[in-house]
Amino acid sequence: MGRMHGHHGHAHHNHDHAHPAPASHDKRYTIAIALNLGFVVLEAAAGFIANSTALLSDAAHNLSDVLGLALAGGAAWLAKQSASERRTYGFSKATVLAALANAIVLIVACGGILWEASTRFFTPVETQPFIVMAVAAAGVAINGGTALLFLAGRKEDVNVRGAYLHMVADAGVSAAVIVAGAAIWLTSLHWIDPAISIAVVFLILWGTWGLLRESLDLTLDAAPPGINVGEVRAYLAGQPGVAAVHDLHIWAMGATKPALTAHLVRPEGGDDAFLAELAEGIAHRFGIGHVTVQIERAVRDDCADCH
Repeated sequence: MGRMHGHHGHAHHNHDHAHPAPASHDKRYTIAIALNLGFVVLEAAAGFIANSTALLSDAAHNLSDVLGLALAGGAAWLAKQSASERRTYGFSKATVLAALANAIVLIVACGGILWEASTRFFTPVETQPFIVMAVAAAGVAINGGTALLFLAGRKEDVNVRGAYLHMVADAGVSAAVIVAGAAIWLTSLHWIDPAISIAVVFLILWGTWGLLRESLDLTLDAAPPGINVGEVRAYLAGQPGVAAVHDLHIWAMGATKPALTAHLVRPEGGDDAFLAELAEGIAHRFGIGHVTVQIERAVRDDCADCH
């Protein structure tokens, strides 16, 4: 009936859809975890001293982010480990799972902040605004600086983007605490603190929704964002001698590793030159570097999705 031909290309191309691999030894997660864990201890202690539930809740939020960073860093390390006889794809998928966990942790943390802010509307707490503002300013500096560590690669790697969003969200929360502290000091209106906190929560949730949806899609082996399956199918069908395309699958082996498998009906068969040129074209046009193609000389009778 036909014969199997496989070609795997791993070249990198300067193209909008290319997905560069993460750095060989990414120390960003270690630095971020150390900085944020130290700040959690400082902020919790200041929260007790200043009698500030805003600082205590922000410390709890930062602690959840430390867990998220640990998940992301661990997944990035796992993704570099070699494949085994049983796990033939290695651990690249761990980056996607960590991004999904990051999104869920962030949403849970937002729920905690929203609950705390709601209760403070009815039970205002007397605080020391100068301590609150000073500690929150330190939080903006630490979280903002940590976010800059993850600025590079956030568009290509959903795992890095999860860590980046965590840090930006933390900086935003700390900035809101500064504003709330200043406003309370100037006006003595304690409802300002929960009002700003609720506004920040909705901003965080708005930014996190995209991360949750994308990481969930990648977990379910959906086609990665930016890759149009219809265009890929049309490109394959338009190759010289190709009569039909079926069993086309495009998924992400990891946050930065899109892969493709397909069956091409080509009556004249296919040689290595045809497969190499096809893989090169797919990598350049769609940023898919892992391509496996099976050539068939005739359409099967049971082919339901031949195009």
